Amino acid sequence: MLKPRAGVALAVLAAFALVGCGEAQATRCKTKSGFPVPRFVSLKSGEVNARNGPGEDHRILWTWRVRNLPLLVVAESREWRKVQDPQGGTAWVKAQMVDTSRSVMRVKGGDLPLLAEPKPGAKVVAYLRAGAVALQLKNAKGWSRLQAGGEKGWAPETEVWGGGPEPDCQGVKVPTG
Repeated sequence: MLKPRAGVALAVLAAFALVGCGEAQATRCKTKSGFPVPRFVSLKSGEVNARNGPGEDHRILWTWRVRNLPLLVVAESREWRKVQDPQGGTAWVKAQMVDTSRSVMRVKGGDLPLLAEPKPGAKVVAYLRAGAVALQLKNAKGWSRLQAGGEKGWAPETEVWGGGPEPDCQGVKVPTG
């Protein structure tokens, strides 16, 4: 039998546990992964097969050979993600081949100045070349803090593909079946 103090302590712990579950559930979407669709992810590996359907029995369309390549998840199943790459190609990849860490790619022509501060006219600290991939460290008010080649700097999120704020679960449509 529990002592009165132990019973109160157990009730308080249970209440905190339930509150924690409610908050965690509130931040999850009603998708197979629990994350919003669409959302940006990045490739975990430097070699990932892109397939024409969600399964290893589907034909390989091409192989991506760029670690941290940003991809847009447009649909998902439990074990597979349908993704779009920066050039607009769409294919299926195994869920374990993508990561929730954010990366971006400079798809426009010309080098992109990375700035010391998130404001126009700030000091240029580095350049992101056309076609280069960078990690997105932070996003704030239309600016992305990026890291590439050991250098860090700010760039307007409209100048890279894959940047921007984290999506939320508002308006997420869950396919039936």
